[in-house]
Amino acid sequence: MSGYETTFDDHDEALIAAPRALLINCTLKPSPQPSSGDVLGGQVLRQLEEHGVQGSSIRAVDHRILPGVESDMGEGDAWPEIREAVLQADVLVFVTPTWLGQHSSVAQRVLERLDAEISATDETGRPTLFGKVAIPVVVGNEDGAHHICGILAQALGDTGFTIPAQSSVYWNGRAMEGVDYRELSETPEAVATAIRTAAANAAHLAELLRSEPYPA
Repeated sequence: MSGYETTFDDHDEALIAAPRALLINCTLKPSPQPSSGDVLGGQVLRQLEEHGVQGSSIRAVDHRILPGVESDMGEGDAWPEIREAVLQADVLVFVTPTWLGQHSSVAQRVLERLDAEISATDETGRPTLFGKVAIPVVVGNEDGAHHICGILAQALGDTGFTIPAQSSVYWNGRAMEGVDYRELSETPEAVATAIRTAAANAAHLAELLRSEPYPA
């Protein structure tokens, strides 16, 4: 998949056994433009790696994700391949910028495509996203992070993901100023603490759900 970075190696048995994380960055900026979502989301992935979770990432705007609420919207739709990556992951790191106090239009498109999983089931009869956890990540230099985290937690929970305790990670810069997260000289301690907590709780919960899945 063009623009899809992965560390997964299907020939490495140890890696196959390890929990997997997928970061979907819903920035409006296509590659190779710099994205604060890549920076903050990447920090979450690196912290997950400290707990044995192998990570990969995708920038959704680089792919032709057609509008709709089905798992496959037909010719030219890039979502089926992205969906397969979601289904292979144990942890979804869902990253969105803040625009006009809301999550991005790209994030909304991804949420709408995930809606198809509400009625989809696996070979055991469980909804396809049961057993997977999600970390909402929000970045921007305006207010709205708490509001967006609430929307993401509700939407991702509805589609089948489990939201770990204190798993929302966000950074708000000062309103009406032009400093982006990627331009900071160091990670604010409050953000670093949130990253550590989210990663630890998500990795722990993912392992629990791998060994003790929800009932069918």
